Amino acid sequence: MIELAFLALVLIGAVGIELAVPGRDVYHAGWYNVGLLALLVVTLLIAKRRFSKADSSLVRFAILAVAFGASAAGLAGVASGLLAPDNRTVIGAPGQRVPLDDLGGALDFPIARAGNAPPLVTLERAGSSPREIGETNRIAGSFVLRGSLRDVVFVEARDERGAHLTVTQPSGVAFLSPVLLMQQRQTIAGLNVPYDSFAVPAAHRIVKAVLFSPQQAATLRGMEGLAVPAVLFAVDDENDRPLPGAIALAPDGTTVSVGGLRLHAAVLAYPAVDVMSAPALPAVVVGALLVLAGAIANGVSLRRSGVQT
Repeated sequence: MIELAFLALVLIGAVGIELAVPGRDVYHAGWYNVGLLALLVVTLLIAKRRFSKADSSLVRFAILAVAFGASAAGLAGVASGLLAPDNRTVIGAPGQRVPLDDLGGALDFPIARAGNAPPLVTLERAGSSPREIGETNRIAGSFVLRGSLRDVVFVEARDERGAHLTVTQPSGVAFLSPVLLMQQRQTIAGLNVPYDSFAVPAAHRIVKAVLFSPQQAATLRGMEGLAVPAVLFAVDDENDRPLPGAIALAPDGTTVSVGGLRLHAAVLAYPAVDVMSAPALPAVVVGALLVLAGAIANGVSLRRSGVQT
């Protein structure tokens, strides 16, 4: 019975670590899940052999409890590893509501404002109160959610006289949002950097914005000694044709005049949400409780029979 309980605890521990340390690619590897299945099969074979030799109903209960507990946790782990979707990061624009069909709910992304502390994304699910998703793990069904911060760019556009101009994102998820999510990447001068684009309809301009981290920006001309991110603006006409000399580098929080526009860039930390598959928590908890109940029942049986443990 000791080796049976030990194998069951090892199996539950291997599954439980997927909840404690979620998001690892190894959990979806075939060999890992084959190992879980093999451990479960060995546990059940030992349980079957012990059950046939059990000399009391209490021992038989203990064996069944451990076997069912190991099965519940083990199958939950294998199902998560083989059938659950791959990990993904959900990126939303400020004010956007992103459905999560797997969870039967949606993520509400907050409004972002320059100079304020990063807000939190909220998980909304029918029948439950809203839950904020911070940097600590949140278990929701068969998933673990965790907030992470990524750099986005808040842009403002004015004409040469200082009049405010509306910024649009025709190809973005939020047409009128001034926040560029910087989801695309390209290589410039050997640096792999994120970029995005926006339009200024009143000025008939399309602007491409490239974001450089503080370390990358420090290698650019004119940025020596400045430990701040920077945004490179390249202004085209409304037909996407580059304008002569319409390229300017704007350190974070500054305004530059380029292509007939005055463009202000502010780099913000804005939340995204990592969605990671995990074994169903109820199955793991029930499995652990059954194994514990089996171990207790076996201890009681040993005391009754006068065997020292």
